[in-house]
Amino acid sequence: QVQLVESGGGLVQPGGSLRLSCAASGSIFRFTTMGWYRQGPGKERELVAAITRSGSTNYADSVKARFTISRDNAKNMVYLQMNSLKPDDTAVYYCNGAGYWGQGTQVTVSS
Repeated sequence: QVQLVESGGGLVQPGGSLRLSCAASGSIFRFTTMGWYRQGPGKERELVAAITRSGSTNYADSVKARFTISRDNAKNMVYLQMNSLKPDDTAVYYCNGAGYWGQGTQVTVSS
């Protein structure tokens, strides 16, 4: 069984930065693609970024050049560095891997 715990969300002004972290338990972590998803108010959950076990990444068009996903397989951690944040980035951000979801962390971008 895999448990995922997100942290790092909060309130930030437009143009600011946040770094989200996802701590994963379970040995399957290093063998699986990990992803960050988000669900904004009144919106469906969408993929933000994903990273394979070897480090290949892909991003939603809306976050390209602003967000960076990374992972540390030795520490069972996944990160999402978010720069140049916009109000449209306001959402609950979820970590996903091997079919499991974390509880989510709220990101609010507002002045």
